[in-house]
Amino acid sequence: MIYKLFRPLIFKIDPEEAHALTLKILAFSSRIPLFLRFLKKIFQTPRSKPIRAFGLTFPNALGLAAGYDKNGIAVQGLAALGFGHIEVGTITPLPQLGNPKKRIFRLPGEKAIINRMGFPNLGAEKILNNLEKIKNRSEFILGINIGKNKDTPNEDAHKDYTSLISHFNHLADYFAINISSPNTLGLRELQGKAHLNTLLTAIIDHRDNFEKRVPLLVKLSPDLTELELSDALDILIKLKMDGIIATNTTIDKSSLISANKNETGGSSGMPLTKKNTEMVRKIDQYTKGVIPIIAVGGVMSAKDAQEKLDAGAKLVQVYTGLIYSGPSLVKNILSNLN
Repeated sequence: MIYKLFRPLIFKIDPEEAHALTLKILAFSSRIPLFLRFLKKIFQTPRSKPIRAFGLTFPNALGLAAGYDKNGIAVQGLAALGFGHIEVGTITPLPQLGNPKKRIFRLPGEKAIINRMGFPNLGAEKILNNLEKIKNRSEFILGINIGKNKDTPNEDAHKDYTSLISHFNHLADYFAINISSPNTLGLRELQGKAHLNTLLTAIIDHRDNFEKRVPLLVKLSPDLTELELSDALDILIKLKMDGIIATNTTIDKSSLISANKNETGGSSGMPLTKKNTEMVRKIDQYTKGVIPIIAVGGVMSAKDAQEKLDAGAKLVQVYTGLIYSGPSLVKNILSNLN
């Protein structure tokens, strides 16, 4: 109720500025144990039950998708809201500014967002420093979402991904290999047969050099054709990937009607809900449940989350739903899952 009262005021602020303000508040709370306890008392639910996936035990089925805390500055504050896992990133080896602003657009009538961020982040070294300050790591699962710098050619992409694994292997509970953002030119080509097997083989071989074996998950696009999806899944099955994150944002804006519908970038939120659920079902059926799935895309309510779990997902993530419903969405979802 409180968030609904303040949302009209928040929506008068530029979306990226509003997001930055929210992160600053949560980052501040991360440094104050008393405030963290206060957040936990308000938002966390005792009904949460652990989920086993990728060889890990997640405190509950709900996580925060990558993109919300790109630089790992507010992880403890976010975890206090009740998330069982937090996915930081997307991180690239070198710092980059991302695409020119303005690059985030609200579509309130459809409870959607269009973004063309382009992986803005502080780079591996600074983000590593941020994450090494986190306390109470046993309370949640930390995912590290990794991508390539925009100037790295696709034939050298494996160097960026393996570099990031070297940086974060000791901290990560799992890695999310982002090859599906529509906002880095040519990135989605890495999902194709010409690149995917070579890229993932190099990443797996590098990961296996470490004593600590961190699960590798691949984040796929919702815009793959049937043939592209089956080709990608065949490779993921053959390489015995630990998991799939389905899906990234979509460039399909055919169902949008708001004034901002023609902005370039990937859209998320309610218009992606059904499309994402169907893709989760397709992936689960094609892989016969061999590769666990994290569903992300249009989780706006407990009903949406449950439908994705029923379609075959082991876990779900939210992002855009938080923008429209506020932090109480976490407790609402976890309180109403079967």
